[in-house]
Amino acid sequence: MSERERRTARVDTPQEVRRQLIRRPSGMSSETFGVLSEKFARFMGTPRFLIWMTIFVTVWLAWNTFAPQSAQFDPRALNYTLLTLILSLQASYAAPLILLAQNRQDDRDRVGLEQDRVQAERALADTEYLTREVAALRIALRDAATRDFIRGELRDLLEEMETKGLEVRRRENDAAADEVDEAPEGPSPRW
Repeated sequence: MSERERRTARVDTPQEVRRQLIRRPSGMSSETFGVLSEKFARFMGTPRFLIWMTIFVTVWLAWNTFAPQSAQFDPRALNYTLLTLILSLQASYAAPLILLAQNRQDDRDRVGLEQDRVQAERALADTEYLTREVAALRIALRDAATRDFIRGELRDLLEEMETKGLEVRRRENDAAADEVDEAPEGPSPRW
């Protein structure tokens, strides 16, 4: 016998065989059952359910208290045993169904929180990336000329050109004035 066969043939080693005690109906998936349990849990939490349950219990108690002894099916003398049994049975089914609905809601909340966390991480990464890009642009723009700087330089150039233009005109006017002073005073020859 090989080592592997000896290990699998041991009596004290549990075998991994799962058997279902109750077979699930062929048309009922766990998702369908979960949806039905959520609908049931939602219905049990409505005022409509409470009103109908109150009416049911009130009619039951009134019938079995005030009806003739022969018509009572759950007499007061036996402390409404059947009503107690029915309410206990309803509670014994309601509690697990409500817990199942809560577990499904917890699972949905967990998935939603996980998606929110992933989205928040993405948003944080995008924000950090954009912050780095803006910082890099600021650093790059320190060396670049801004609009105000260019306007100021153009104003300075205009003023400089105007002052040079005035100087040139002044020189031209002075030169013209010197020519007028040097010209003979007699009539100018005509050709």
